Amino acid sequence: MDLETFLRRIPKVELHCHLEGAVKAATFVELAAKHQVALPSYREPEDLYAYDNILDFLKVYALIVASLRDRDDFARITYEALADAAANGLRYSELFYSPVDFLGSGVPYRVMLDGIIAGLRAAQQDLGVECRLIACLTRMVSPAVCTEVVQQVLDERREEVIGIGIGGAEPGRPPEWFVEAYRLAARGGLHRTAHACEDGPAVNVQTCLDLLGCERIDHGYHVLEDEAITQRCAEQGVVFTVCPTSTAQVYGWRDLSRHPIRAMVSRGLKVMVNSDDPPMFGTDLGREYVVMAEHMGFTPHDFKQFVLNGIDGSWLDESTKRRWRQEWAREIDGLIAQLD
Repeated sequence: MDLETFLRRIPKVELHCHLEGAVKAATFVELAAKHQVALPSYREPEDLYAYDNILDFLKVYALIVASLRDRDDFARITYEALADAAANGLRYSELFYSPVDFLGSGVPYRVMLDGIIAGLRAAQQDLGVECRLIACLTRMVSPAVCTEVVQQVLDERREEVIGIGIGGAEPGRPPEWFVEAYRLAARGGLHRTAHACEDGPAVNVQTCLDLLGCERIDHGYHVLEDEAITQRCAEQGVVFTVCPTSTAQVYGWRDLSRHPIRAMVSRGLKVMVNSDDPPMFGTDLGREYVVMAEHMGFTPHDFKQFVLNGIDGSWLDESTKRRWRQEWAREIDGLIAQLD
């Protein structure tokens, strides 16, 4: 077995993938036509996902959101996202969905959620992949709106929805702005994570842990700029959900060998590997593992540890975590033995 085959076959957890960013280009084109959403000119659907900066990405993302209108749309994109990841070893996902993005679009929250749950249940039945949901807030709206969205999530709580997170540009929008939303989520029994130190200072990680009660950190690359916070995270075993390809393209680490992920692991931080917005950045879950091997020099045993870190960072119950760690470790060891 060659290394790429091994990396695509090993069992995986994914904790950092955005549903709306996981829409395949061809599906995007079909749904836009279905709902009469005008698109920029293109020759192939994949051309729509070619952009040079974060602003162009956000424009395309807004068009995707405008193209998702009914229950069947959400069921389809959920099933397809999980199927694509399952073909690359996914066994369990905690998937972000973004109710804030649909507040002004006329799509009722219940319609959105019903469709997503239908898609994930079908994927579990057909493919054996398990999925739970994280309601993703955004810093691009007011803290009050984020608190209102958390209340709506709690008012219409489904067993599949197990946590909240927050994304969006960090500069000028520190995590402490959103403490009320996170406290409400905690009172309601929801787990918490947050995008932090993707484009913000190291102190944001500390604030997310101490004030927002986050149980893991999404991205986290700039935490390395503060030795004390980095050491604390290493000692406490904080799990970081890193996304190589998307952040390399958006934040200037075009040379993946210089991506902070390599230094994060060297400094003792627990990372696990994710695809973020896979088709929008021309990647998939398996490819994220491959590029980390090719450009960062990680070994098969490193990837085994990243998989186990993903189990540790998940919001599964402790007995399932223990069982999966044992079973998956044996399975990965067996695959390592088959490597050329």
